Amino acid sequence: MTAATLGLTTGTPSAARLADITLVESEEIGTVGVGEATVPHIRFFNQRLGIDEADFVRRTKATFKLGIEFCDWGRIGDSYIHPFGDFGHDIDGLPFHQHWLHATRGRPDETPALAACSLPIVAARAGRFTPPLDDPRSVGSTYSYAYQFDAGLYAAYLRDYAEARGVTRIEGRVEHVERGPSGIAALRLADGQRIEGDLFVDCSGFRALLIEGALKAGHQDWAHWLPCDAAWAVPTANTGPLVPYTRATARDAGWQWRIPLQHRTGNGLVFSTRFTDPERARAVLLDTLEGEVLAEPRMLRFRTGRRHRQWIDNCVAIGLSAGFLEPLESTSIHLIQLAIGKLIELFPNDAVLDPADAAEFNRAMALEYDRVRDFLVLHYCATERDDTPFWRHMRTMDLPPSLAVKIAAFRDRGIVEQYREGMFLPASWLAVYYGQRIMPERIHPLVAALPVADARARVAAVADACRRTAEGMPTHADYLARIGAAA
Repeated sequence: MTAATLGLTTGTPSAARLADITLVESEEIGTVGVGEATVPHIRFFNQRLGIDEADFVRRTKATFKLGIEFCDWGRIGDSYIHPFGDFGHDIDGLPFHQHWLHATRGRPDETPALAACSLPIVAARAGRFTPPLDDPRSVGSTYSYAYQFDAGLYAAYLRDYAEARGVTRIEGRVEHVERGPSGIAALRLADGQRIEGDLFVDCSGFRALLIEGALKAGHQDWAHWLPCDAAWAVPTANTGPLVPYTRATARDAGWQWRIPLQHRTGNGLVFSTRFTDPERARAVLLDTLEGEVLAEPRMLRFRTGRRHRQWIDNCVAIGLSAGFLEPLESTSIHLIQLAIGKLIELFPNDAVLDPADAAEFNRAMALEYDRVRDFLVLHYCATERDDTPFWRHMRTMDLPPSLAVKIAAFRDRGIVEQYREGMFLPASWLAVYYGQRIMPERIHPLVAALPVADARARVAAVADACRRTAEGMPTHADYLARIGAAA
């Protein structure tokens, strides 16, 4: 089985995981490069490649990430962190957050905040970091972490990795796609080269040259639920300590990101052109930056949604060619790596492609995109803001039925739906529910029957353990220095 991968940046990690690959890239076509923050799944992707973490952190100018801080989303002045870890631990088989709710009855001011019962939140607020412990009995094992890095350096890092393992890279631009009885027959490049293959991986970005341009996969548009369709991006000089978390601040017609790297800070404003003018959005971004601006802002346009099918005949779309859900919650790189893993799992052993493999790939990826969509929409619809037309639309719009069911179950009895496939675990949903003021009307009757004093004592013990453990961690800067990264 030979495969041709078409694309830039996305194509490199795809090629890094597959054998007998010809990678067609064009340096003339720049990368999108918006996403510099990730979710914990990237650690396991890197580990499967055998990448040394310290070397990776040094070469990509990375910092560590324990979660994402959300400012002004529920109300102006609110702030909460979506952590990469748990809130407490189940007690007698019942969720910790239900015990916390029980503990707040009557005297909420005497109960630690739910955030105080999450070690990654406590550590992030204190600017501390160390990898989690292996001992499941310790509160130090109750979290994970991700990275914040220079996306261009990461792409170059993976390109070096792939080429060192035999991937053939061709510099060129596709002029024509030849169709065949099995889908794509060959790619004709601008310099006359003809690239044949048994399987083609379309990583050509929003252009989707193969999956859409040649195979007409069709696109499911989600602009009603996720109306942001543009972003300004600009780097600034670092100011203050390198905090181990990303920040997302709600603005009048979208939101603003701040991502601290070793050598600079990544900034951007994601916005909807239906609700604001691009020049107005640019001004808002520049007026709210911290640190010296290091380059001219770049504007990027996108549309939210996914292909109806991401694998058709002998062509598989990965990355932006498959779909895009905007940068909120840093899901784009995860969806790329998930698709790569799924393709490897279903990769044909010979030149014969099984339609059942394509059907399973399409089912799994559609489900993942839909569930990520629901989680992102939750951030927008769970708000009390009505100060701008954008937020009035977001808080009153019709929701995807699958999300409406989830919200109703939590509001009614504090139930967080759990499922086998999906990147966001219950703690992630809890962070947004509570952070944006969706509160359960009832709690589990077995929890409600317990003495309130017992619930308060258990919550206080968890909060104390998180505080003491965080205090014992090195600072984020000290840990980076320890592995030979930024001072």
